[in-house]
Amino acid sequence: MLTIGEFSRLSRVSPRMLRHYDALGLLCPRTVGENGYRYYRQEQLSDLAKLQWLKSYGFSLGELGPLLALEDAQLLPHLRERRQGLEAELTEKRAALLRLEADILRMEGKTTMENQYHVILMEDPEQKVFSIRKTVGVAEYHELFNELRREAERRGLKQAGPIQMRYYDPDFNQDSSDVEAQMVVAQDGPDVTVKPACTCAAVQHRGSYENLYLAYGALCAWLGEHTEYRVCGPAMDRYLNDPHDTPADQLETGVLFPVEKL
Repeated sequence: MLTIGEFSRLSRVSPRMLRHYDALGLLCPRTVGENGYRYYRQEQLSDLAKLQWLKSYGFSLGELGPLLALEDAQLLPHLRERRQGLEAELTEKRAALLRLEADILRMEGKTTMENQYHVILMEDPEQKVFSIRKTVGVAEYHELFNELRREAERRGLKQAGPIQMRYYDPDFNQDSSDVEAQMVVAQDGPDVTVKPACTCAAVQHRGSYENLYLAYGALCAWLGEHTEYRVCGPAMDRYLNDPHDTPADQLETGVLFPVEKL
């Protein structure tokens, strides 16, 4: 049997953390003497090693209990799911780093929103579009576009222009948005409508969708300086290349605000 001090010295885990694991029921001493001293069996070092290993991958202490009892074959799906979570976190942190670098350059006077984005007024032509309108969260946008493509193929509709998204909500809600995914098509058919021509304040964004908010910021800054115009319709993102075969740093997206002059 090993005292808590000996167990701590061998495992390089502090007695305080060992007591915490005990309180949570994750790793309890084999016996506790009448004097309150905790004693561990040497075999429990492997249990602690597994606990520390899983903890190092970002599993919470609340998640660890059920995982510790699993064999490798049962544990594997949980590890795969955690890998996906870490990949998503890494993508988010990379996007945050790019935004931070851009803000530092702007504050140092090396770049501005105006020279990063060139806002133009353009006449957006009339378009024949096949569309699906739903209320979904931002995380579901990708599947909505997949549904749009599948349904267009099922109906024999041929894409004749860009894929785009229109936003109808009066305010922004990341978890529930009234959006319309559109595909420009040549044929007529059910759910094929005509998007009328309109004047738009527009800007082109190059790079990851995570940084698309910068393009929106440029348009908002333009509106703040051109108060003779007002927004008169739903904003739209127009995807100018296919994200499935385009590197994230080469994606090109048009952001359009329909406007009218007062």
